[in-house]
Amino acid sequence: MPISFLRSLDPRLCALVLGLAAAVLPAAGVQAQAVYPNKPIRLIVPFPPGGGTDMIARTLAQKMADQNQWNVIVDNRPGAGGNLGMDAAAKSSPDGYTLVLGQTSNLAINPALHAKLPYNPLKDLVPVALVSSSPIVMAAPVGSPYKRFADVVAAAKARPDSVTLGYSGNGTVAHLAGELAQSAAGIRLRHIPYKGAAQAMTDLVGGQIDLYMSSVPTLLGQVRNGKLRAIVVTSAQRSAQLPETPTLAESGHKGFDAVTWFGVLAPAGTPAPIVDQLNQVINRALQQPDVAHKLRSEGGDVLGGTSEKFAQFLAAEMLRWGKIVKASGASLD
Repeated sequence: MPISFLRSLDPRLCALVLGLAAAVLPAAGVQAQAVYPNKPIRLIVPFPPGGGTDMIARTLAQKMADQNQWNVIVDNRPGAGGNLGMDAAAKSSPDGYTLVLGQTSNLAINPALHAKLPYNPLKDLVPVALVSSSPIVMAAPVGSPYKRFADVVAAAKARPDSVTLGYSGNGTVAHLAGELAQSAAGIRLRHIPYKGAAQAMTDLVGGQIDLYMSSVPTLLGQVRNGKLRAIVVTSAQRSAQLPETPTLAESGHKGFDAVTWFGVLAPAGTPAPIVDQLNQVINRALQQPDVAHKLRSEGGDVLGGTSEKFAQFLAAEMLRWGKIVKASGASLD
């Protein structure tokens, strides 16, 4: 507006015009700043690089970035069976710029294993979208004498606590599934916990440990290249990527079913419109053929769905796994 025009106005009208302009301009600035996202989004992975959780996170983050011209950064925060990364996410600002890829262990199992968990999955986090699920598989080096689960059982009964079993952190699904499998078979293996999958895989292929339990995505590549042998899977049905590998139920332990699932969450208090936007973006990414193929080729099943569905699923899984933990007598405190 020309200054000469303002000078021609009545002083009181001029003051009114300037006042209105001052009120509108900041509002426009706030509205421009409210566009989401306007800075990088951090996706926390509560485990080291190289494992199944990390692979899923990087596949999803890349597609979210490519489809929306976003900057999505994967931030590995390992430690305490995933609890450190989950706690960091739960205590982050609820502005939509910090997300976490949680899984069964640190969302549904750890609350029952730990009397003093530093975060409450139902109160401190808001579910955004389920991503995928995968069976747990027990594997051995290809030259190992353990070809079937029955071989493991026989060796463990002959030499109690001598057969070594590795897993990626206390309180993980693999850890608890291993406990349940031993309980079902009436055996005791010597547990070797690792802070992540990378070192465990190196030790397994090198023969430093006898067995390792993890999700199918973590082990599938080494099984396919002939370095590892898949002995048994913990799901109710055989894995589509390991069709020759029997289930524990088929191995004489009926009703055994333990899988790991993955989902994206945000800190509690994250605005609902942002949660809805993220849910739509994640579902759209999961529906892309290349993402679905990547997850399935690595042994996972694509999930997706609404944030409400994830919230209901999480509550049910916490109840289910809580009962399993109680029945097994497992505790990490």
